[in-house]
Amino acid sequence: MSILKEGDKAPNFQGLNQDGKEISLADFTGKKVILYFYPKDNTPGCTAESCNLNDNYADLTSKGFEVVGVSPDSAASHLKFIAKFDFQFNLIADTEKVILEQYNAWGLKKMYGREYMGVIRKTFIINEDGIIEKIIEKVKTKDHTNQIYKELNLI
Repeated sequence: MSILKEGDKAPNFQGLNQDGKEISLADFTGKKVILYFYPKDNTPGCTAESCNLNDNYADLTSKGFEVVGVSPDSAASHLKFIAKFDFQFNLIADTEKVILEQYNAWGLKKMYGREYMGVIRKTFIINEDGIIEKIIEKVKTKDHTNQIYKELNLI
């Protein structure tokens, strides 16, 4: 699989959201999409990132963005995560890691000297035409919305 880069056409992902409804990139044609990949529901960094996007959701949507999160957690786990924090956007349950692999967000990680396969936290900003406008590889979980705005020169 080739490595995605800014300017590439975004892969047309398909997956089930927290309600078991199929969601695909094609559903967002004509809209800007913040597609963020995170390791696990209800963990400190993932909660901080998701809450930051949710806290700024009204402003993001006013600027024409849709937010979609992807992790390998189950739909049931996503449903609990959403209920706990009242998220206003979809989370895709990518238990088979298909979307994660399409977007190069599944790979070798290192922690405490050991290597393992896991989710590589990153965010893709996809424009209205389905083109990857920006890839954020070093996500600031507690200030992700402002990071996105700065990367896109919106502030």
